[in-house]
Amino acid sequence: MNDIEISQAATTAPITEIAQTLGLTPDQIEPYGNNKAKIKLPVTGDTKNSKLILVTSINPTPAGEGKSTVTVGLGDALKRQGKKVAIALREPSLGPVMGMKGGATGGGYAQVIPMEDINLHFTGDMHALTEAHDTLSALIDNHIQQGNALNIDPRQIIWKRVLDINDRALRQTVIGLGGRTSGVPRQDGFDITVASELMAILCLSKDLADLKARINRIVIGYNYDKEPVTVADLKVAGAITLLLKDAIKPNLVQTLEHTPAIIHGGPFANIAHGCNSVLATQTALKLADYVVTEGGFGADLGGEKFMDIKTPVLGKTPDAVVVVATVRALKYNGGVAKTDLEAENLDALAKGSANLSRHVQSMQHYGVPVIVAVNRFTSDTDAEIKQLLDFIHDTLHVPAYDTTVWANGGGGALSLADAVVSATAKSQAFNPLYQPEDDLMTKMTAIVQNIYGGKDVELEPKAKRQLKTFAKYGWDKLPVCMAKTQYSLSDNAKLLGAPTDFTIHVREFVPKLGAGFIVAMTGNVLTMPGLPKHPAALDMDITADGKITGLF
Repeated sequence: MNDIEISQAATTAPITEIAQTLGLTPDQIEPYGNNKAKIKLPVTGDTKNSKLILVTSINPTPAGEGKSTVTVGLGDALKRQGKKVAIALREPSLGPVMGMKGGATGGGYAQVIPMEDINLHFTGDMHALTEAHDTLSALIDNHIQQGNALNIDPRQIIWKRVLDINDRALRQTVIGLGGRTSGVPRQDGFDITVASELMAILCLSKDLADLKARINRIVIGYNYDKEPVTVADLKVAGAITLLLKDAIKPNLVQTLEHTPAIIHGGPFANIAHGCNSVLATQTALKLADYVVTEGGFGADLGGEKFMDIKTPVLGKTPDAVVVVATVRALKYNGGVAKTDLEAENLDALAKGSANLSRHVQSMQHYGVPVIVAVNRFTSDTDAEIKQLLDFIHDTLHVPAYDTTVWANGGGGALSLADAVVSATAKSQAFNPLYQPEDDLMTKMTAIVQNIYGGKDVELEPKAKRQLKTFAKYGWDKLPVCMAKTQYSLSDNAKLLGAPTDFTIHVREFVPKLGAGFIVAMTGNVLTMPGLPKHPAALDMDITADGKITGLF
C-alpha cells in the first residue's frame, strides 16, 4: 500500500485519549473533529528533566531521505519502550504538497494522521497566516492612498504579499492599476506563506503578548527620508494579532501507533528558519519526558538554524542530534543519476559519503552527541548498508543504525531509540557557533566555514550598502538566517557532495526585526517557488463519497 492507503486504513484513537496520555484534560484542548485538536495556552509543566532530540539530515536529493519518517518512527520506538514521548513537527505547506516535494507527515508505517487533513487545510493555521499577512499589505497600501501621513516611499516597501501555493507568475507584480480609486501604482510581488515573517514570528513567539510585540517591530519599508517604517508606526498590530489568536495554539494529532504529535508552524528551512514553533516544542517538553523534533532540509539549513536561531529563544539545547542518511541519496551525491540508483554502486556510495561526513562534523561542532540513522530503502543491498555503517563507525566514529521505519514503524528503530536514550543521559556543554555580539559578517563567515565547509562570504553592492544601514540602526548584531539552496552545501544547487574552498555570494539582506533575525539572500534562491512540469496536483482526485486519492 502507498502512504495514503496506509493512513486511510488506520484506526485512530479519539483525540481526547491522545491528550490524556500527555496529561491534558478535556478542557485543555479544543477538538477539531474526532482526531485533531488545538492545545489551549498556557500549558504548565517543568522542562528541566525532559530530553530533546533533534532530527536532521544530509542534503536532500530527488532520491528522498525520509527525515520526517525517521522522526515519527523514532518517536514510536521510544513509545514502544515505555517512554513518555511526544513528537513535534512542522505543518506542511500546500505549495510543495501540490507541487513536487510532497507532504510532511512521514510515510509508510511511520506517519502522523490524519495525513490528508494535515497536508491540506488542517486547522487553518496557514490560511490565518496568509490572511493576516495580506491584511497588513492592504493596510499599507490604504495608508498611502489615504494621504500617506508616514511619508512611506512606495519604491521602498519590502513587505510583499503572500500565497500558500507555488505560483511563479506572482514573483514580480505591479499593483494599483485602474485609476485614482484603485490605489497607488507600485511594484510588488508575492512570497510563499511559509516565507512570511509572520510565520517566523508565530514560530518564535512565547505567548500572545510576545506575538503582538514582535508584530509591532516588523519593518514594512522606508520613508522618503530613508528611515524605517514599522507596524508600530501604522498602529495595526492589534488587528494583525487578533487574526492569529487561534493559529498561535499548537495542534495535537497522533501517529499510526498513537504516539502524540504536536504539529505547529511551517517555515521553510531554505528561505526561513525551518523549525516548528517554540510554543509547540515547549509544550511537548512540559508534557513528555522525550521530545523528538526536526529541522527542515539538511543540517546545513534547518539543523544550523535550530541551534543558532531557535535554541536561544527556546531556552533549551538538544540533548542529542540524529542525522538521517540514505544509501540512495549518498550515491546521488557520488554522481549516480536518479534513474540508476536502484543498482548497487559501492564506489559512488563511498564518494558521496563525504556529504554525510560534513553534516556530522557540523553538528558535532555544537558539542551535542550525534547519531546517524541510515534509513533503509528496499533497493539497498546488504553490501551497501554494511559499507556505509562501517564508514560511519570507523571513519566518523559515531553510532549508526540501520532503520526500517517505513516498513516496520517504531519496530524498525528500536536500536536507534536505545542509542538516543543513552546519548541523552550524558552530560554535555553546548558550544554556540557564534556570540550574540558578533557582527553579521562574523556570523555568516562562521556558518560558511564551520557548517558548509566553504571558505568565504562575498557581498554584492546592494548587500554592502545594506550592512552600513543596518549598523546605523543597530541591526548588525542580530542572528543571521541564511537563505540558500537546500540541494548543496554551497549556494550552487548543482555542486553536490562535500565541496570545499567555495564562496557564498550574498546578493541582499532582508531585515526581519519581528522575527529577530536578518535574512541573507544567497545565490539565486527564490522565496516563491514554481510548480514542476508534472505537479503532484495532476495525480490527485476525490471520489463522489469524499475519498481522496493520489495524495502520495
